[in-house]
Amino acid sequence: MECRLCGHPSTHKHGKAPNGSQRYFCPQCQQTFNERFDPLYYHRQVTPEQIRQVLQAHSEGSSRGSSRITGLAYNTVVNLVRAASQQAQLVDNAAVQAVQTEEVSADELWSLVEKNKSTASQTR
Repeated sequence: MECRLCGHPSTHKHGKAPNGSQRYFCPQCQQTFNERFDPLYYHRQVTPEQIRQVLQAHSEGSSRGSSRITGLAYNTVVNLVRAASQQAQLVDNAAVQAVQTEEVSADELWSLVEKNKSTASQTR
C-alpha cells in the first residue's frame, strides 16, 4: 500500500487499530495510518462541517467569505482547498489511467490549438 502522507510506495502492516482496521507504517515519513486515513483531516483542528463549508464556498467562488463564515484563518482555508484539490487530482488521475482505449479523438483540442494560433498571429 502507498503511504497516504508522503506517497512512499512501500509501507508494511503495523498491527490493528482498536476498531479492528489494519494499520500501516511508512518507513520514509515514520508515520502510521489505517486504510481509511484521510490526509485532508490530518493534524487539522477543524471539523468536517467546517471543511464542507470551506469547499462549498470555494466552489461558489468565495474563499474570503468562507474564512469569515467558518471563523478559520484565511491561510487555513487556502491550505484546505489545496489539500482537497490534490486529493481530487489523484482520484481523477487514477480514474483516467483506468480507462482502456484503443484510440483517442482530439478534434476539439486541435481546434483550440488552431484558434489560439490564429488569435496570436492577429495580435502581433
